[in-house]
Amino acid sequence: MSAPDAAGLLDTSKELDRLRKEQEEVIQEINKLHKKLQTTPEVVEKPGDNSLSRLKMLYTQAKELAESEVSFSAHLLEQLDGLMTPGPPGQQRRRIEGNEQKKKRMKADSDMTRVSSSMRHQEALANLKGEQVAARVTQENAEKDEWVIVKVIHFDRETKVIEVLDEEPGDDEEGGGQRKYKLPMSHIIPFPKRSDPTSAQDFGLGKQVLALYPGTTALYRATVAQQRKVTGSSVCVISSYVLEFDDDEEEDGSLPQRHVPFHRVVGLPEGHKQ
Repeated sequence: MSAPDAAGLLDTSKELDRLRKEQEEVIQEINKLHKKLQTTPEVVEKPGDNSLSRLKMLYTQAKELAESEVSFSAHLLEQLDGLMTPGPPGQQRRRIEGNEQKKKRMKADSDMTRVSSSMRHQEALANLKGEQVAARVTQENAEKDEWVIVKVIHFDRETKVIEVLDEEPGDDEEGGGQRKYKLPMSHIIPFPKRSDPTSAQDFGLGKQVLALYPGTTALYRATVAQQRKVTGSSVCVISSYVLEFDDDEEEDGSLPQRHVPFHRVVGLPEGHKQ
């Protein structure tokens, strides 16, 4: 095993250890809250008590961490498979040369490429049925639009309208039930695939992004403070981001750094003012 391969396996293993440690901490908090509710169930009836909201937030956070663990466990298996079944000598070089030729052809056919890209984008949206995406929606009584996680129900190819379902609307929303929206393509941003770490975007430090605030289903503007990466036998992939969210100040005015998995961060839309 070469040094880069060994380093890649080690990085992935460390990331899995970190994810599992965070999961253990969240589970401990869940167990403490369960014990509190079992001992004094009447506490939820007291004005101002947020025990149930806190419990929901912890379960959401535990779900996100578990999804990240599954993603990087799969990545570790791919690294091991790559080491066990190496390709013949010269294979990597031929692949690189093929990519260069492909780039030249794409440059020569730039006009056709733009049309094809638009068609592929529409096709990708059509294939998102049942998937979670980031969506810009207008909530009742809200002063401005919000970005939230929704599930795609249907994509109309003729009107280019996407129907989505908000499965977990805010606690303060009237009715408190699930809500459907019909949105234009410009109001939808697909997430990177959590099963494929290579789909994560490489945002530079200081770059502003739109990211899921831990424990919620809403996305807010944040600044990238750090990227956590793991190195494979041939690629370096991002496992998560350390972000500083706007308007998230502590009492001393500092911005806490929060960990967000790669599959819950997207580029900041142009003109976003949230």
